[in-house]
Amino acid sequence: MKKALGIDLGTANILVYMKDAGIVVEEPSVVAIDTETEEVVAVGEEAKQMLGRTPDHIRAERPIKEGVIADYTSTKAMLQYYIRKVAKPNFFMRPDLVICAPYGITDVEKRALIEVALQSGVNERGTYLMEEPMAAAIGAGLPVMDPVGSMVVDIGGGTTEVAVISLGGIVESKSLRVGGDAIDEAIMVYLKKINNMNIGDISAEHIKTTIGTAYVDDNTYEDKLIIKGRDVMTGLPLSMELTNFHVAEAIYPTIMQIINAITDVLEKLPPEIASDVYDNGIYLTGGGALLKGMDTMIEKVCGVKTVIAENPLHCVVNGCGIVLDNIQAYKGVLETASLYH
Repeated sequence: MKKALGIDLGTANILVYMKDAGIVVEEPSVVAIDTETEEVVAVGEEAKQMLGRTPDHIRAERPIKEGVIADYTSTKAMLQYYIRKVAKPNFFMRPDLVICAPYGITDVEKRALIEVALQSGVNERGTYLMEEPMAAAIGAGLPVMDPVGSMVVDIGGGTTEVAVISLGGIVESKSLRVGGDAIDEAIMVYLKKINNMNIGDISAEHIKTTIGTAYVDDNTYEDKLIIKGRDVMTGLPLSMELTNFHVAEAIYPTIMQIINAITDVLEKLPPEIASDVYDNGIYLTGGGALLKGMDTMIEKVCGVKTVIAENPLHCVVNGCGIVLDNIQAYKGVLETASLYH
């Protein structure tokens, strides 16, 4: 049987859905390459553990930045690795593909994504591009094809996609190149500012997932974490105690960028669609939905019920899977590869 894949090629993680098998890959979007031979040394979790720890001849990097391809060669190597691993394409049997892209990226960026996919061994005639907020909404179970407004906020590693969808189309939207990575960066900047401490990306992510919170009030329980880094001035090892209140202060400006994008979209909605959104609520998807207090913060500021979708990390790739199973029904939300190749 011919194989069909759905890929969520995210800044932080790559997820691959195979028709009739479900999610078969869920790995960090990291590649390690030997700069002398240009061979791939490691991909995914193994490569992520190398970040900041490689010798001179090995380059470990995230080839996707802010939702788009930053390093063409590394992205192709990563896609080829996973597509060959799960689908085993050959001259006679190339898998069909639905791949997601952030809303609002340029045609040049879309073309780069399609070119990388096609060079990874997929079937050109069966390759489609789908916008991430649409995939997220479908994966979250929202009635995107019905005459009712559904609002989804997909907070990924490099981008936040805010969209209101009705009758299979995006009524109003905003794409922000701010996401989980920007939250990590805010934590790093904060520590350097208050304590002259340098920490790496992995440490910042650990702080975010362990004691990170977007919302605190007088009833919030104080969580503490001992963190270790390097003194900016002396270069010597340094440790300090950090609380969830510190983290909330550090990431507040970044969280407000996301919330301001949501309010911008809400303010532009036609009255009937706005009424649907106020009745049905805002649905959060992506890894950022898992940040403690994110739903509460959005609800407090926007005044709209905010719901974390079931299994938010998988909404986009599950949306790809649903579309793969019903290509004809969802043809209107897809762009064919031939438009960009």
